[in-house]
Amino acid sequence: MSVSILVVDDEPDVAELFRQRFRREARQGTYVMHFASSGEDALLKLDNGVDPQLIVILSDINMPGMDGLTLLQKIKGRWPELPVMMVTAYGDEERQRRADEYGAMDFLTKPVDFDLLKDRLRQLPGA
Repeated sequence: MSVSILVVDDEPDVAELFRQRFRREARQGTYVMHFASSGEDALLKLDNGVDPQLIVILSDINMPGMDGLTLLQKIKGRWPELPVMMVTAYGDEERQRRADEYGAMDFLTKPVDFDLLKDRLRQLPGA
């Protein structure tokens, strides 16, 4: 059974990196990767429904327009049970505190440790 992951990041190379690092899982049908280039794009995808079942959102914090912390608040306001992991190059305590306060399930720093990320994904309900 496949499940979906939505990656939200304004940098186009991030999508390619995730495609490469999840190539095996995508071929095996474990994960279906979806990508949004902005917070607004992510909300539009969520409004339209993500298929198959979405199990987690991985969102960058620093993005033009709606930043990842604002996106996190909007997601938790509308889909409170949906897990969101924040991913950032800036792992300062204030951003981490705010991410925790707003309901992030995890806070990962770039460069992403994909082995650790995949381990955490396997622990999610429905994964």
